[in-house]
Amino acid sequence: MNTKTKWGIIGLGGIAHKFATDLLLIENSSLEAVASRNLEKAEAFSKQYNSSSFYGSYEELLQNGLVDIVYIATPHNSHERYTILALKHKKAVLCEKPFAINKKQVFKMIEASKDNNTFLMEAMWTRFNPSIKKIKQLIDNGEIGEIKYINADFSFKANTSIQRIYDKELGGGSLLDIGIYPVFLAYLLLGIPTKIQANAHFYESGADSQLAMLFNYENAQALLFSSFNNTSKRIAKISGTLGEVIINMPWNETDSFSIQKNIDPEEFVSLPTLGRGYAHQIMECNTCLQQNKIESDTWSHKNSLDLISLLDAIRKEINLTYNEDLF
Repeated sequence: MNTKTKWGIIGLGGIAHKFATDLLLIENSSLEAVASRNLEKAEAFSKQYNSSSFYGSYEELLQNGLVDIVYIATPHNSHERYTILALKHKKAVLCEKPFAINKKQVFKMIEASKDNNTFLMEAMWTRFNPSIKKIKQLIDNGEIGEIKYINADFSFKANTSIQRIYDKELGGGSLLDIGIYPVFLAYLLLGIPTKIQANAHFYESGADSQLAMLFNYENAQALLFSSFNNTSKRIAKISGTLGEVIINMPWNETDSFSIQKNIDPEEFVSLPTLGRGYAHQIMECNTCLQQNKIESDTWSHKNSLDLISLLDAIRKEINLTYNEDLF
Protein backbone atom coordinates (compact mmCIF):
# COMPACT_ATOMS: atom_id res chain seq x y z
CA MET A 1 0.00 0.00 0.00
CA ASN A 2 1.20 3.56 -0.68
CA THR A 3 2.57 5.63 2.21
CA LYS A 4 -0.45 7.93 1.92
CA THR A 5 -3.69 6.16 2.83
CA LYS A 6 -6.39 6.81 0.24
CA TRP A 7 -9.88 7.05 1.68
CA GLY A 8 -13.34 6.68 0.21
CA ILE A 9 -16.56 7.84 1.87
CA ILE A 10 -19.88 6.05 1.40
CA GLY A 11 -22.90 8.05 2.54
CA LEU A 12 -22.55 11.83 2.53
CA GLY A 13 -24.74 13.10 5.37
CA GLY A 14 -23.81 15.48 8.18
CA ILE A 15 -21.33 13.22 9.94
CA ALA A 16 -19.48 12.57 6.67
CA HIS A 17 -18.83 16.32 6.40
CA LYS A 18 -17.30 16.36 9.89
CA PHE A 19 -15.22 13.31 9.05
CA ALA A 20 -13.96 14.74 5.76
CA THR A 21 -13.01 18.01 7.45
CA ASP A 22 -10.79 16.14 9.90
CA LEU A 23 -9.41 13.83 7.21
CA LEU A 24 -7.93 16.85 5.44
CA LEU A 25 -5.87 17.61 8.56
CA ILE A 26 -3.89 14.37 8.34
CA GLU A 27 -0.79 14.51 6.17
CA ASN A 28 -0.57 10.81 5.32
CA SER A 29 -4.22 10.62 4.20
CA SER A 30 -6.09 11.75 1.12
CA LEU A 31 -9.72 11.67 0.05
CA GLU A 32 -9.74 9.58 -3.11
CA ALA A 33 -13.46 9.03 -3.73
CA VAL A 34 -16.94 9.79 -2.38
CA ALA A 35 -20.29 8.21 -3.19
CA SER A 36 -23.94 9.07 -2.73
CA ARG A 37 -27.13 7.72 -4.24
CA ASN A 38 -27.53 11.29 -5.51
CA LEU A 39 -24.81 12.05 -8.07
CA GLU A 40 -25.20 15.83 -7.74
CA LYS A 41 -24.73 15.53 -3.98
CA ALA A 42 -21.60 13.43 -4.53
CA GLU A 43 -20.20 15.98 -6.97
CA ALA A 44 -20.80 18.87 -4.58
CA PHE A 45 -19.20 16.96 -1.70
CA SER A 46 -16.24 16.06 -3.90
CA LYS A 47 -15.66 19.69 -4.85
CA GLN A 48 -15.97 20.87 -1.24
CA TYR A 49 -13.38 18.41 0.07
CA ASN A 50 -11.27 18.02 -3.07
CA SER A 51 -11.71 14.28 -3.61
CA SER A 52 -10.24 12.78 -6.76
CA SER A 53 -13.49 11.17 -7.91
CA PHE A 54 -17.19 10.92 -7.07
CA TYR A 55 -19.89 8.37 -7.81
CA GLY A 56 -23.66 8.06 -7.87
CA SER A 57 -23.55 4.53 -6.45
CA TYR A 58 -21.67 2.89 -3.61
CA GLU A 59 -20.82 -0.14 -5.74
CA GLU A 60 -18.95 2.03 -8.26
CA LEU A 61 -16.75 3.48 -5.54
CA LEU A 62 -15.83 0.00 -4.32
CA GLN A 63 -14.54 -0.81 -7.79
CA ASN A 64 -12.06 2.08 -7.60
CA GLY A 65 -8.70 0.33 -7.32
CA LEU A 66 -7.00 3.35 -5.75
CA VAL A 67 -9.15 3.35 -2.59
CA ASP A 68 -7.47 1.68 0.40
CA ILE A 69 -10.21 2.10 2.98
CA VAL A 70 -13.83 3.26 3.04
CA TYR A 71 -15.65 5.15 5.74
CA ILE A 72 -19.28 4.00 5.82
CA ALA A 73 -21.69 6.67 7.06
CA THR A 74 -25.00 5.37 5.75
CA PRO A 75 -28.12 4.81 7.95
CA HIS A 76 -27.76 2.19 10.68
CA ASN A 77 -29.84 -0.44 8.93
CA SER A 78 -27.44 -0.57 5.97
CA HIS A 79 -24.13 -0.84 7.84
CA GLU A 80 -23.94 -4.62 7.64
CA ARG A 81 -24.74 -4.74 3.93
CA TYR A 82 -22.20 -2.16 2.76
CA THR A 83 -19.50 -3.26 5.19
CA ILE A 84 -19.58 -6.83 3.94
CA LEU A 85 -19.75 -5.66 0.33
CA ALA A 86 -16.69 -3.47 0.84
CA LEU A 87 -14.75 -6.24 2.55
CA LYS A 88 -15.51 -8.59 -0.34
CA HIS A 89 -13.96 -5.94 -2.60
CA LYS A 90 -10.87 -6.08 -0.33
CA LYS A 91 -11.48 -2.57 0.92
CA ALA A 92 -10.62 -1.90 4.54
CA VAL A 93 -13.61 -0.48 6.43
CA LEU A 94 -14.23 2.09 9.14
CA CYS A 95 -17.99 1.81 9.76
CA GLU A 96 -19.96 4.35 11.75
CA LYS A 97 -21.39 3.37 15.09
CA PRO A 98 -23.53 1.55 15.89
CA PHE A 99 -21.60 -1.09 13.96
CA ALA A 100 -24.93 -2.69 13.03
CA ILE A 101 -28.44 -3.26 14.40
CA ASN A 102 -27.68 -6.38 16.44
CA LYS A 103 -24.98 -8.83 17.48
CA LYS A 104 -25.85 -11.30 14.72
CA GLN A 105 -25.05 -8.69 12.08
CA VAL A 106 -21.83 -7.60 13.80
CA PHE A 107 -20.68 -11.21 13.97
CA LYS A 108 -21.20 -11.56 10.20
CA MET A 109 -19.23 -8.38 9.56
CA ILE A 110 -16.31 -9.60 11.65
CA GLU A 111 -16.39 -12.98 9.92
CA ALA A 112 -16.23 -11.18 6.56
CA SER A 113 -13.19 -9.26 7.80
CA LYS A 114 -11.45 -12.49 8.76
CA ASP A 115 -12.50 -14.35 5.60
CA ASN A 116 -11.10 -11.57 3.41
CA ASN A 117 -8.12 -10.80 5.67
CA THR A 118 -9.14 -7.15 5.53
CA PHE A 119 -9.17 -4.47 8.21
CA LEU A 120 -12.46 -3.58 9.91
CA MET A 121 -13.17 -1.17 12.76
CA GLU A 122 -16.24 0.44 14.30
CA ALA A 123 -16.02 4.23 14.26
CA MET A 124 -16.17 4.59 18.04
CA TRP A 125 -14.23 7.83 17.78
CA THR A 126 -14.58 8.67 21.48
CA ARG A 127 -12.29 5.73 22.32
CA PHE A 128 -9.44 7.56 20.55
CA ASN A 129 -10.12 10.94 22.14
CA PRO A 130 -6.91 11.99 23.96
CA SER A 131 -8.75 12.80 27.21
CA ILE A 132 -10.69 9.52 27.22
CA LYS A 133 -7.49 7.55 26.55
CA LYS A 134 -5.76 9.34 29.44
CA ILE A 135 -8.71 8.83 31.79
CA LYS A 136 -8.75 5.12 30.98
CA GLN A 137 -5.04 4.92 31.77
CA LEU A 138 -5.37 6.83 35.06
CA ILE A 139 -8.30 4.74 36.26
CA ASP A 140 -6.60 1.48 35.31
CA ASN A 141 -3.62 2.66 37.37
CA GLY A 142 -5.83 3.28 40.42
CA GLU A 143 -5.67 7.08 40.36
CA ILE A 144 -9.11 7.44 41.99
CA GLY A 145 -9.18 4.04 43.64
CA GLU A 146 -11.90 1.51 42.90
CA ILE A 147 -14.72 2.86 40.73
CA LYS A 148 -18.06 2.79 42.49
CA TYR A 149 -20.29 4.96 40.31
CA ILE A 150 -20.48 6.37 36.78
CA ASN A 151 -23.00 8.95 35.63
CA ALA A 152 -23.13 9.81 31.93
CA ASP A 153 -25.76 11.11 29.55
CA PHE A 154 -26.11 12.24 25.97
CA SER A 155 -29.13 14.39 25.22
CA PHE A 156 -30.20 17.04 22.74
CA LYS A 157 -33.51 18.31 21.39
CA ALA A 158 -33.62 16.56 18.05
CA ASN A 159 -35.19 17.79 14.85
CA THR A 160 -37.80 15.09 14.29
CA SER A 161 -38.17 16.07 10.65
CA ILE A 162 -34.89 14.17 10.18
CA GLN A 163 -36.15 10.70 9.33
CA ARG A 164 -33.25 8.69 10.72
CA ILE A 165 -33.95 10.07 14.21
CA TYR A 166 -37.30 8.36 14.66
CA ASP A 167 -37.73 5.84 11.84
CA LYS A 168 -37.47 2.25 13.07
CA GLU A 169 -36.97 1.05 9.51
CA LEU A 170 -33.66 2.95 9.47
CA GLY A 171 -32.61 1.76 12.92
CA GLY A 172 -33.70 5.05 14.51
CA GLY A 173 -34.03 5.87 18.18
CA SER A 174 -31.87 7.43 20.87
CA LEU A 175 -30.17 4.23 22.04
CA LEU A 176 -28.38 3.27 18.83
CA ASP A 177 -27.68 6.85 17.81
CA ILE A 178 -26.51 8.53 21.02
CA GLY A 179 -27.20 6.18 23.94
CA ILE A 180 -24.32 4.10 22.64
CA TYR A 181 -21.92 6.75 24.04
CA PRO A 182 -22.76 6.44 27.76
CA VAL A 183 -23.05 2.66 27.35
CA PHE A 184 -19.57 2.71 25.80
CA LEU A 185 -18.14 4.68 28.73
CA ALA A 186 -19.52 2.27 31.33
CA TYR A 187 -18.21 -0.68 29.32
CA LEU A 188 -14.78 0.90 28.82
CA LEU A 189 -14.26 1.53 32.52
CA LEU A 190 -16.27 -1.22 34.22
CA GLY A 191 -16.77 -3.93 31.61
CA ILE A 192 -19.88 -6.10 31.26
CA PRO A 193 -22.49 -5.52 34.00
CA THR A 194 -24.07 -8.34 35.95
CA LYS A 195 -27.55 -6.82 35.52
CA ILE A 196 -29.13 -4.22 33.25
CA GLN A 197 -32.31 -2.27 33.97
CA ALA A 198 -33.82 0.17 31.50
CA ASN A 199 -36.93 2.22 30.89
CA ALA A 200 -37.83 4.22 27.80
CA HIS A 201 -40.27 6.62 26.17
CA PHE A 202 -41.12 6.04 22.51
CA TYR A 203 -42.04 7.80 19.30
CA GLU A 204 -45.22 6.73 17.52
CA SER A 205 -42.94 4.77 15.18
CA GLY A 206 -41.88 2.55 18.06
CA ALA A 207 -38.30 3.85 18.23
CA ASP A 208 -37.14 5.11 21.62
CA SER A 209 -37.09 8.88 22.11
CA GLN A 210 -35.42 8.80 25.53
CA LEU A 211 -33.95 6.09 27.69
CA ALA A 212 -32.74 5.65 31.27
CA MET A 213 -30.38 2.77 32.03
CA LEU A 214 -28.93 1.34 35.23
CA PHE A 215 -25.95 -1.01 34.98
CA ASN A 216 -25.26 -3.06 38.09
CA TYR A 217 -21.80 -4.51 38.75
CA GLU A 218 -20.53 -6.56 41.66
CA ASN A 219 -19.11 -3.47 43.38
CA ALA A 220 -20.32 -0.55 41.27
CA GLN A 221 -23.21 1.02 39.38
CA ALA A 222 -23.55 3.16 36.25
CA LEU A 223 -26.51 5.48 35.69
CA LEU A 224 -26.82 6.28 31.99
CA PHE A 225 -29.28 8.35 29.94
CA SER A 226 -29.94 9.30 26.33
CA SER A 227 -32.64 11.52 24.88
CA PHE A 228 -33.82 13.30 21.77
CA ASN A 229 -36.40 15.18 23.88
CA ASN A 230 -34.24 17.55 25.92
CA THR A 231 -30.85 19.22 26.09
CA SER A 232 -28.15 18.58 28.68
CA LYS A 233 -24.60 19.71 29.45
CA ARG A 234 -23.26 16.24 28.65
CA ILE A 235 -20.88 16.04 31.60
CA ALA A 236 -19.75 12.60 32.77
CA LYS A 237 -18.66 11.76 36.31
CA ILE A 238 -16.63 8.77 37.46
CA SER A 239 -16.50 8.33 41.23
CA GLY A 240 -14.01 6.12 43.02
CA THR A 241 -12.94 5.36 46.57
CA LEU A 242 -10.13 7.95 46.38
CA GLY A 243 -11.73 10.66 44.28
CA GLU A 244 -13.67 11.63 41.19
CA VAL A 245 -13.01 12.35 37.52
CA ILE A 246 -15.30 14.87 35.82
CA ILE A 247 -15.20 14.83 32.01
CA ASN A 248 -16.02 18.27 30.71
CA MET A 249 -18.77 19.05 28.22
CA PRO A 250 -19.49 17.58 25.79
CA TRP A 251 -17.85 14.58 27.39
CA ASN A 252 -17.91 12.31 24.32
CA GLU A 253 -15.73 14.76 22.36
CA THR A 254 -14.05 16.55 25.26
CA ASP A 255 -10.72 18.32 25.30
CA SER A 256 -10.32 18.36 29.10
CA PHE A 257 -11.21 16.78 32.42
CA SER A 258 -10.61 17.33 36.11
CA ILE A 259 -9.54 15.06 38.95
CA GLN A 260 -10.78 15.77 42.47
CA LYS A 261 -9.18 13.56 45.09
CA ASN A 262 -10.56 13.38 48.59
CA ILE A 263 -7.91 15.60 50.19
CA ASP A 264 -6.03 17.15 47.25
CA PRO A 265 -6.82 20.33 45.27
CA GLU A 266 -8.72 19.80 42.02
CA GLU A 267 -6.41 19.06 39.08
CA PHE A 268 -7.42 20.26 35.62
CA VAL A 269 -6.08 18.38 32.59
CA SER A 270 -6.28 19.82 29.06
CA LEU A 271 -5.70 17.53 26.08
CA PRO A 272 -6.90 19.26 22.89
CA THR A 273 -8.20 17.15 20.02
CA LEU A 274 -6.99 17.41 16.45
CA GLY A 275 -9.87 19.01 14.59
CA ARG A 276 -13.28 17.91 15.80
CA GLY A 277 -11.76 14.67 17.13
CA TYR A 278 -12.51 12.30 14.26
CA ALA A 279 -8.87 12.62 13.19
CA HIS A 280 -7.67 10.33 15.98
CA GLN A 281 -9.63 7.31 14.76
CA ILE A 282 -8.48 8.04 11.20
CA MET A 283 -4.87 7.95 12.36
CA GLU A 284 -5.52 4.66 14.16
CA CYS A 285 -6.88 3.14 10.94
CA ASN A 286 -3.90 4.39 8.96
CA THR A 287 -1.50 2.84 11.47
CA CYS A 288 -3.35 -0.48 11.45
CA LEU A 289 -3.24 -0.62 7.65
CA GLN A 290 0.48 0.14 7.63
CA GLN A 291 0.97 -2.75 10.06
CA ASN A 292 -1.26 -5.10 8.01
CA LYS A 293 -3.71 -5.59 10.88
CA ILE A 294 -7.34 -6.58 10.40
CA GLU A 295 -8.44 -5.00 13.69
CA SER A 296 -7.37 -2.34 16.16
CA ASP A 297 -5.89 -3.27 19.51
CA THR A 298 -7.46 -0.16 21.04
CA TRP A 299 -11.02 -0.83 19.79
CA SER A 300 -11.09 -4.47 18.75
CA HIS A 301 -13.66 -6.71 17.12
CA LYS A 302 -14.38 -8.18 20.56
CA ASN A 303 -15.01 -4.69 21.94
CA SER A 304 -17.59 -4.10 19.20
CA LEU A 305 -19.23 -7.47 19.89
CA ASP A 306 -19.41 -6.67 23.60
CA LEU A 307 -20.89 -3.24 22.94
CA ILE A 308 -23.59 -4.47 20.57
CA SER A 309 -24.41 -7.25 23.06
CA LEU A 310 -25.09 -4.58 25.68
CA LEU A 311 -27.28 -2.63 23.25
CA ASP A 312 -29.19 -5.84 22.45
CA ALA A 313 -29.71 -6.48 26.17
CA ILE A 314 -31.00 -2.94 26.73
CA ARG A 315 -33.41 -3.28 23.82
CA LYS A 316 -34.68 -6.52 25.32
CA GLU A 317 -35.36 -4.68 28.59
CA ILE A 318 -37.49 -2.04 26.84
CA ASN A 319 -39.07 -4.45 24.31
CA LEU A 320 -37.60 -2.66 21.31
CA THR A 321 -37.14 -4.81 18.22
CA TYR A 322 -36.12 -4.00 14.67
CA ASN A 323 -36.91 -5.86 11.48
CA GLU A 324 -33.33 -7.13 11.43
CA ASP A 325 -33.99 -9.06 14.66
CA LEU A 326 -36.57 -11.23 12.90
CA PHE A 327 -34.24 -12.85 10.36
